[in-house]
Amino acid sequence: MTAGPPIEELHFEDAPNVETVPGPRSRELLEKQRRIDSSAVAYPEDIPIAFEEGRGATVRDVDGNTFIDMFAGIGVLNVGHANPYVLEAVHEQADKLVHTVDFPSEARLELIEKLDEIAPGDLRGNNRVVFGGPTGSDAIEASIKLAKYNTDGDGLVAFRGAYHGATSGAMSLTSNRGFKGHYTPLLSDVVHAPYPYPFDQDKDPQEAVDHALEEVQAIVEDPYGGLANPAGIFVEPIQGEGGVVVPPEGFLKGLRDVADDNGIPLVFDEIQSGFGRSGRWFASEWYGVTPDAMTTAKALGGVGFPLSATVYREELDTWGSGDHAGTYRGHVVAMRAGTRAIEYVQEHDLLAHARELGEYVRARLSEAAADNPGLAEVRGKGLFVGAEFVDEEGNPDGDAVDALQRYCYERGVLVWTAGRHGSVLRLLPPLVLTRDLAETALDVVVEGIERVTAETRRAA
Repeated sequence: MTAGPPIEELHFEDAPNVETVPGPRSRELLEKQRRIDSSAVAYPEDIPIAFEEGRGATVRDVDGNTFIDMFAGIGVLNVGHANPYVLEAVHEQADKLVHTVDFPSEARLELIEKLDEIAPGDLRGNNRVVFGGPTGSDAIEASIKLAKYNTDGDGLVAFRGAYHGATSGAMSLTSNRGFKGHYTPLLSDVVHAPYPYPFDQDKDPQEAVDHALEEVQAIVEDPYGGLANPAGIFVEPIQGEGGVVVPPEGFLKGLRDVADDNGIPLVFDEIQSGFGRSGRWFASEWYGVTPDAMTTAKALGGVGFPLSATVYREELDTWGSGDHAGTYRGHVVAMRAGTRAIEYVQEHDLLAHARELGEYVRARLSEAAADNPGLAEVRGKGLFVGAEFVDEEGNPDGDAVDALQRYCYERGVLVWTAGRHGSVLRLLPPLVLTRDLAETALDVVVEGIERVTAETRRAA
């Protein structure tokens, strides 16, 4: 095969097909997990399921129930579960060589060249790539080190609503106090500025942007701004965990101006928003703004292999030998998978597909919002979609989203949540989701919205 099968051939044909959930075998494995796994396990609390296999945008549990997957391992499986074009290269590579630290290999160099091919703006042809550990948090740590190394500063600017990972430096940039509260002290001199979120702030978009940029400029430039030695600005072009918050025009450009005026790097976290999720290779392309450094992970590993990288301007490549390291920076199987995944997206024009299908998904949700006041806002780019719910007083309604997630699960559609109050329905389906599967999934989601909001009104 030269480019793999078309997306219509990737999925289980019977999805969705659900009887009782969780089924007896799932309950058995869930109970065993509770007995022997870490108490930090979280996802089965929301969707009690034990997976058996996946294909494309569909998954099957150990009891034979088949689901449409609308969250793709939290944005990891952009080319779907078990994509045969990717797995062909995976099997071939795994039989020969798996791990090389940072010795050169064809797989490593091919992926670096492919990343340059799709890099945003003037990063293309003017970048270096550093692989570190296998997770997005590792890429964030690398970008923090890169910024500090090149500026001799130590102060970092991040944003409210941000999520950047679970390691010490990444948690310092993350804004969720509950998430990191037990692990302080973290990095000193991290200041969180407001992210323009007009819905939350009850401001028009321009006011939200102006307010955010004024705060960032004051933090960096005001002699009494509190940040003594700024080293960089770290931002998600579209906030993911924060609620699929799409910033208004002018925000990223304004950050670019502040960074340039003060000689500090602007770092975009594209871990969740990258690799076609937004309908562009990277979400920053929607705004025509190029970062100095960009973190990637999640879908970089092709079909779920752990791999992260930081792509940065060539002039920032001032590290000496070994100044950044990591044992798993030579996972050549993941690198082969990443290159094949990029090729599959290119050959099947999945960026255009994500834009078109995303418009359909948001339109269906917007139609539902017109008849259900509890669904207050629908937003997103491409197949990165958020729908925010409020109660009758206009307060965030996480209970409604939890109920909607359960409703969809029981009918064979897997969705996820987001937002500071858990009040955002977050859809992150594989980019190989077909129109037919999307229509079926949205039928269930819209029925769930009508049911949940009706019950909420009756309860009130």
